[in-house]
Amino acid sequence: MSIGLSQAIGIHEDALLLRTQRTAILANNIANASTPGYKARDIDFAAALQKASQHNNQPNGLRKTHARHFGGMESDGLAEVMYRQAMQASLDGNTVDEQTENAAFARHMVEYQASFQFLNGKFTGLRKALKGE
Repeated sequence: MSIGLSQAIGIHEDALLLRTQRTAILANNIANASTPGYKARDIDFAAALQKASQHNNQPNGLRKTHARHFGGMESDGLAEVMYRQAMQASLDGNTVDEQTENAAFARHMVEYQASFQFLNGKFTGLRKALKGE
C-alpha cells in the first residue's frame, strides 16, 4: 500500500502556505502604520484552514494556487483578506494600531515556526521510513 505525499503531510502544507500569506499581510500593515488612509488587513486563519481542509477532502477539486487565478472571493492567496476594525479612530484614516500589529506578528511568527518544525519532523520521519531506519 502506498500513500502520496499530500496524504502523508495532510493539512500542514496548507497551514504553512496560509501562515506565509498572513506573515506578508501583517508585515505590510506594520510597514504602512504611518500611511494616511491605509486600512489594516488580516485573514481568519482558523476559518481559512478549515476551508482548505474541507476543500482538500473533495475528490478532484480545483484549488486556487496563485493570486492571479480566477476565484469567487477577493484574495491575496489561499485565504480571504479582510479589513481589521480600528480600535481607535485616527485623523488620517489609517486603521493600523502598531502595538496590536506587532503583538499579532510576534505571536504569528511563533506559530509559523511551530508549523515549520512540525512539517520538518514529518519529512524527517518519511525520509527515515524510506531509508528503512
